[in-house]
Amino acid sequence: MESTFTGIEIGKRSLVANTEGLTTIGNNVSNASTEGYSRERVELTEFDPLYMPDLTREDTPGQIGQGVTVASIERVHDQFLEQRIVAQANRSGYWNARNDYLLQVEQIYQEPTALSVRGLMDKFWASWQELSVYPSETAAREAVLQRSQALMDGIHRNYAQLKEVRDMIEQDVSATVTQANGLMSDIARLNTQIVKVRAMGDNPNELLDQRDLLVRKLSTLLNITVDARDPNAYNVHTGGRQLVQGGIVHYLSALPDVQNEGYSTVVWAANNEPVRLEGGKLHALVELRDVDVRHEIQKLDNMTMNFADMVNEIHRAGYGANGKTGSDFFTELPFVNNVTGNYDRAGTGKFDSTYLFRITGSNPLSPKEQIGLAGTITLSGADGNVTVAYSPTDTVDDLVKRINNSGAEVVAVLNNQGRLSLKATPAQAEGNPDFVLRHVEDSGQFLVGYAGILAQSGAAGAYDWGHADAVRSLRGPQPDYAVAPLTHPSGWIEVSPEVSNDPLAIAAGLGKDGQPAQPGDGSAALAIANLRIRPVMIGQLTTFDEYFSNAVAEIGLKGQAAQTALDTQNAIMKDLNDRRASISGVNIDEELSNMIKFQHGYAAAARFITEMNSMLDTLINRMGV
Repeated sequence: MESTFTGIEIGKRSLVANTEGLTTIGNNVSNASTEGYSRERVELTEFDPLYMPDLTREDTPGQIGQGVTVASIERVHDQFLEQRIVAQANRSGYWNARNDYLLQVEQIYQEPTALSVRGLMDKFWASWQELSVYPSETAAREAVLQRSQALMDGIHRNYAQLKEVRDMIEQDVSATVTQANGLMSDIARLNTQIVKVRAMGDNPNELLDQRDLLVRKLSTLLNITVDARDPNAYNVHTGGRQLVQGGIVHYLSALPDVQNEGYSTVVWAANNEPVRLEGGKLHALVELRDVDVRHEIQKLDNMTMNFADMVNEIHRAGYGANGKTGSDFFTELPFVNNVTGNYDRAGTGKFDSTYLFRITGSNPLSPKEQIGLAGTITLSGADGNVTVAYSPTDTVDDLVKRINNSGAEVVAVLNNQGRLSLKATPAQAEGNPDFVLRHVEDSGQFLVGYAGILAQSGAAGAYDWGHADAVRSLRGPQPDYAVAPLTHPSGWIEVSPEVSNDPLAIAAGLGKDGQPAQPGDGSAALAIANLRIRPVMIGQLTTFDEYFSNAVAEIGLKGQAAQTALDTQNAIMKDLNDRRASISGVNIDEELSNMIKFQHGYAAAARFITEMNSMLDTLINRMGV
């Protein structure tokens, strides 16, 4: 039969339940501004009634309720929305990193100011133009010297700043790897704690919130996916491999790569295998460092090397006011000291490669002349060799443009004497050195008898860098070639000491019919000034002016694209986070409304207990014999 004190017990359960409700509301209000917190809700249910058909069951028909109890405290959470946020967060991290660093690269160019490299080069060309008009004036030579040194200082400054940005990104890569490892370790620790709490029958709401927050932070660094189908085996993946498996962490590492100038490669710490990065801040950083900024440095190197080489070529043929000739205007430091370019690439103590930057033919060519030959030229490219076909009706200019637009890492240009030069460009692949010709071959006679570059046609006569003494494949007893320069010429090319110490050594005239230049001869200075408008660069970039226009426009467009993508992604993330806040966030008005409800419930339960206490007092103390 029902106990005399059943009412007291029912009232007590009501007090406990409403107290739990008020406590939960207090917790929600306290954490209204806590990052990642999901509001909690008390789930109330009826306490099990008396139902056993024995003395515990009431004699009257039906079941008498036993009050209320707290079934659980659940967090209000949308798992599918959380997965959507994780999937989008890596894009925000990616574009945010790109936008920040591309803005820094944009600022390096200082366009359009007089301090930019383009402005300094304009003054450089103007000084040579003035020297061509006044070749006997010392002041004109001093102007050439001062503006040349200012131009080199500007190029060095640009290189140093680009290198600084690349080094800064490298530090950010290492810091991001460390941050990702720390987040993964914390997620694994929480996984272990969550499993233990659930094994005790409780809901680890706060631990789940902390884990979700850490996963969202990790997703800004890496493109991750989460497998939460088994609540006791929470897994995080990236690139098809596990980062976190329950309480086990597969750590990342930043391993220096000698083929990438010592910059690190992100690998799995367990086996040093490269991590497949597909999104997030870490992918953006590696891409910025090894593609965008590296490409900007290579473009600056390429411009500087071609610029210095072409000025030197004309200057060597000219005569200074002191009567000297054959001197370089700019210093060109070779990558190897061997005069034939032989180099020990494998580090075995034996020459096994040939490092040449430029090969120049012996025969002067006319750009508009039809070559009257057919064949195929094979040149080294970024992903293997590239072939360029030519036919009898092609002009020399047609074939030069075809080579420059072929995608080969070789540029063709007719020098001041009309001779064909093949020059190496910066290599796209990190394993290949910059400014090194790797393969030149002609199945016909254009590069052989016509241009005078190769000694023999076909594969047997090909120039290939993969062995020593490759210069033997070049035509003539004294072939015209240049050894590959030291790495990053934009960081070290200077005006030669011979010129800087004696401005009279600056060559103004070319002379005529093998005779030294006369005092009024400014032909060499004019030829150098005309380099500004000559087709000297690669592909569509036909002049130095076009190079600068393209360089500034390209980085500007990249920055604009990053800013637009970031704004779009921020709008998407704001919408997702607003939706999450509307579901899981704490609404103060709603919490206060629930607080009033539980307060009234608590007061009613207290009043009920008071009445039951009064009834029991009458029964026990006031019923006499």
